Amino acid sequence: MEIPRHSNVLDLIERAFSSYPQHAAYTCLGKTLSYAELDVRSRVFASFLRNELKLQAEDRVAIQLPNVLQFPVALYGAIRAGLIVVNINPLYTPREIKHQLNDSGAKALIVLANVAANAAEIIEETSVEHVITTELGDEHGGLKGGLLNFVVKHVKKMVPEFHFPKSYVYKKVMRHRPAPFNISVPQSESCLMLQYTGGTTGVSKGAMLTHGNLASNVWQMISHLPEAFEEGAETFVACLPLYHIYALNLHGLSAFSMGCHNILIPNPRDLGSIIKALKGVRFTVFIGINTLFRALCRFEPFKTLDFSGLNITSAGGMALTEDAAAGWEQITGCKVCEGYGLTETSPVLTGNAYKNIKLGTIGIPLPETEIKIFDEAGNQVPDGEVGELCAKGPQVMKGYWNRLKETEQVFMANGFFKTGDMAMKCEDDNYKIVDRKKDLILVSGFNVYPNEIEDVLGQHPKIVEAAAVGMPDKESGEVVKVFVVPEVDDISAEEVIEYCRKNLTRYKVPKAVSFEKELPKSNVGKILRRELRDR
Repeated sequence: MEIPRHSNVLDLIERAFSSYPQHAAYTCLGKTLSYAELDVRSRVFASFLRNELKLQAEDRVAIQLPNVLQFPVALYGAIRAGLIVVNINPLYTPREIKHQLNDSGAKALIVLANVAANAAEIIEETSVEHVITTELGDEHGGLKGGLLNFVVKHVKKMVPEFHFPKSYVYKKVMRHRPAPFNISVPQSESCLMLQYTGGTTGVSKGAMLTHGNLASNVWQMISHLPEAFEEGAETFVACLPLYHIYALNLHGLSAFSMGCHNILIPNPRDLGSIIKALKGVRFTVFIGINTLFRALCRFEPFKTLDFSGLNITSAGGMALTEDAAAGWEQITGCKVCEGYGLTETSPVLTGNAYKNIKLGTIGIPLPETEIKIFDEAGNQVPDGEVGELCAKGPQVMKGYWNRLKETEQVFMANGFFKTGDMAMKCEDDNYKIVDRKKDLILVSGFNVYPNEIEDVLGQHPKIVEAAAVGMPDKESGEVVKVFVVPEVDDISAEEVIEYCRKNLTRYKVPKAVSFEKELPKSNVGKILRRELRDR
């Protein structure tokens, strides 16, 4: 199979639009957009951003949408408009949204009405000048779309009241008559996305992923696992959220670039909705994480699906457990192929080979990816010994947005990016993750950074200080536990958790609270989280 390689993502999507006009591109809630239809609709959206909103090249546009058809319209429209995309988790609290919008300097926001109330609460405290709101059924059109929106808003009461000083309605935006605008061909080193992450430590910051980073990783992934990307022949199940770089690159860029079909699942927590979307569908590629595999295997209706076409199952985001892999293979007849990467690496660095899956490993490096294991002193360690996994390749980010110091901290003098994960190289050239050097907590594939939770708790008037650690959990890999030194005695665990719910996304909220007289600290006063974990 000839694998096209592009220096920028604009060329990649334009080739896909021109090569596969009659192919199905995305299906969601029973509605399918072809490549030709998506071509037209994303052009309309791009023209509105440039000609009506007067956005200029490399302005930032934030997309806060789940897996609905409006996401690819907005994504490809923004790329065609020459803008920098900022993906925002729809579940974020007002505080989290405010930080990301202001840090990125986003001038426009596209948001689903179901979650718009949180953004509306803080929008006047941000850099955002333009808001586009959309409802769930807006891309379905006609009677069906109107009925879907009515049920969601008035019957299921899933759209809280919100108000923006000035906003545009998506359906009216899509009636805009497109007009040409000037755009230069993006350079490989031009920033395309600010993908927010805690990095190896600290507050959430934007990883600058360039056109070259993302286009290279598309070529690398297809070259490494061509069995998953047969041109125009694959049907991908897109359960993981497109605002996450793992799903965005696999579905929105890699699969799309080869004329494949993506089935979007807006809410993968609703297992019944997954079954409904896949009933009678001959899907061939399933992208997931450990918690999703476990949940589906325990859900009896899942066993009634047609797995005859399933050729590839890919896992990432969190460690794949043996029981999840075995259960999935038993039910579907398909082995799980595990890989590894980070937001800062666009994201994939390594992956198991289709015909040589080594369970418990993260596989081998992708083409043009160099992996080395270094000790604390920066010396490369022998094979079989544990050290920090470091990487170099065309998919490694340009740096953190407006954070030179943090960027310098994660790059070695030799140009290798420090992942913060402890790993070893096995005898068969596969790599194995042993532990994390950094303190991040991994909840169902999402990074949770202790600093952020501790900062929120530090603002509670009844709390002197707090520390957050990861606690093993059979369902989600880890959950958050906090150790709290209270100012007064009349504070309960329920009060602490409820305070966190108001300020943190659901997966960041602690599941357990322990009250302490003091927290263990180093000689310089740093909280010893590892000691707390060891308890």
